[in-house]
Amino acid sequence: MAEARIRRGGTARLTSNTGPRPKAKANGKQLKRTSWIDRLIEALPVSEATLQRLASWAIVGIALAIVTGIALIFGVPDMLRHGASDLAARAGFEVEKVEVRGVERMDEMPVYNIALGQVDRSMLSLDLPRVRSEMLKLGWVKDARISRRLPDTLVVDIVERDPVAVWQHEGRLHLIDVSGVVLQQVSASAMPDLPLVVGPNANRQTAGLNRLMENAPALKPMLAGATWVGNRRWDLRFQSGETLSLPEGDTQSAAALVNFARMDGVNRLLGRGIVRFDMRDPDRFVLRLPRGQAEDKPVKPDESASAPAQGEEG
Repeated sequence: MAEARIRRGGTARLTSNTGPRPKAKANGKQLKRTSWIDRLIEALPVSEATLQRLASWAIVGIALAIVTGIALIFGVPDMLRHGASDLAARAGFEVEKVEVRGVERMDEMPVYNIALGQVDRSMLSLDLPRVRSEMLKLGWVKDARISRRLPDTLVVDIVERDPVAVWQHEGRLHLIDVSGVVLQQVSASAMPDLPLVVGPNANRQTAGLNRLMENAPALKPMLAGATWVGNRRWDLRFQSGETLSLPEGDTQSAAALVNFARMDGVNRLLGRGIVRFDMRDPDRFVLRLPRGQAEDKPVKPDESASAPAQGEEG
């Protein structure tokens, strides 16, 4: 038997040396099993304090995004913008003057009307691209640049189109530029000294007419007008009263005009009372004299350089 002792004033305890002793707790806390989230956080190259700050800023950002979305829904930014515009206008930052530059021919009044006709004339919120877009709709304006000069002046730099002809269409006369853009309407009593182009879509053919006349520089200053016939060819009218009918096609009409300029240089065809020169047929050159003088006389193109103006063959 195991030996047991009885102490005075106490309780007898039996001790045994056979059972295993329980493990002690580390620092008074029981060890816990780590999760995969904890292992992931431990693997990040940042400290736990930094992660906490990042999480706080993320929460703040989400809150600001929510507040901004609510403000946009209820139009708060527009209210603030309009309030700032009103405040700037009351402080004197409002369009009161317009300085127009680059204008030589056009009427400046439409430019002033556009610049001063804006609903919001505050220098702070004036929509310059919109003002420029409206000015580009004016016929004379090829380009425009709009800028602010504080506190109350809008500066408008205009690039004008150059008029090159007068277009007669449906009984009306219009100034046009080389691309056929209508600049303004003109009256017959105030027509400028420019060639007259006649016919539907003749304004769109003005650039082609200019290129055609470059083939005969000596005849270009004598040109009084041109009619675009059948949307396919030109009848040229000279200041001396004659009409030259050219064939269709850029190449064919240019060759005919060069040939006519050569013949005019040799025989002085213009200014001798001939009504019409017809070169539509490449194999014939027809001279039409005034009624009662003679019938139309065809002349071969290769012999026409020596032909007299009356249409007799040389």
